[in-house]
Amino acid sequence: MADKFPFELVSPERLLLSVDAEMVTVPGSEGDFGVLAGHAPLISSLRPGVIEIDGVDEADRRIYVGGGFAEIVGGRLTVLAEEAVPVSQLDRAALEQRIRNTEEDLEDAKDDAARAKIQAQLDHLRGMLTAVN
Repeated sequence: MADKFPFELVSPERLLLSVDAEMVTVPGSEGDFGVLAGHAPLISSLRPGVIEIDGVDEADRRIYVGGGFAEIVGGRLTVLAEEAVPVSQLDRAALEQRIRNTEEDLEDAKDDAARAKIQAQLDHLRGMLTAVN
């Protein structure tokens, strides 16, 4: 059995998860990275993607995050997520419908600023849909 370390997932509203994990895979802005007990101190921004937690009994071991930051210090991993949703709670049909609606909104956008905002939302939804696969 691998050594465990404290892992906390925090959203702007509250602490979402606090567990001892054997390994956590984090979607860093420069690529995914794995964290084990004894990891060197690190701060990284996150890209939208899935955090995978190994060595815990909870059912939701895969969590979609919509960006944020990860900090490893003092043997503890803390993820400050802009958005966090357990992958098991993502509904494929609902996401596909939201993507279709957003694509229509993108076609109807009146200016570059509106298009950029809608495109960012569309990219986010597509990332969530990828997490469901």
